[in-house]
Amino acid sequence: MSAPDLRDRIARDLKPARPLPPPSRRALVLLPVAVAIVVGVPLVNAFRGDMAVIGFLRAWGFSIGQAAAGLTIIAVALRESIPGRSLPRVALAGVLLAGIAIPAGVLLLTASRFDIGPSAGVAFPEGLACFRVSALAALPSLGLAGLLAARALPLRPVAAGSLYGLGSGLTADAGLRLYCDYTTPGHILFSHIGAVAAMLVVGAALAWGIERVRRR
Repeated sequence: MSAPDLRDRIARDLKPARPLPPPSRRALVLLPVAVAIVVGVPLVNAFRGDMAVIGFLRAWGFSIGQAAAGLTIIAVALRESIPGRSLPRVALAGVLLAGIAIPAGVLLLTASRFDIGPSAGVAFPEGLACFRVSALAALPSLGLAGLLAARALPLRPVAAGSLYGLGSGLTADAGLRLYCDYTTPGHILFSHIGAVAAMLVVGAALAWGIERVRRR
């Protein structure tokens, strides 16, 4: 094939590309999902027994703030997914560490005591139940964020997946804390921080899998 013929063939194959909206605007697609998770988790299970004691700010206010932090991290993931806009490694590590620490920080700011937990005989089943509720609640936003990120062709899919997995986990935990009133360090570490960290790993695996399928 001659060079002019090749250029003509390429020109016929070209199609206009629609530019992606800014990452912050794309992340707003998940806002209804985040609202449904924060409200739905306690509605489906039960509202924590001390809601009246801790008040609106420490209950709803901090959960809304944590969910907003989760959506912000998902927006960062969508930015990371755009070629040429990847975060520096130090900034990426900082966002991941800060996100993991948020549930502990919220507990420190809202709990009046740190010895409320399940009895010794049921500590593991109770912890596992909270972990499972949080993990399942995170899946809808995790899947949607994964699709949004994949459309932007991330050059570091595992980094992007870690970020949107973390953001989805934080949003789910924002709903879980309106259901769970335990404050013992062991329960928070396993059931709350552990579930958020697990979603980070699941997000990284999902992004890696999407990239493998794309390359086939």
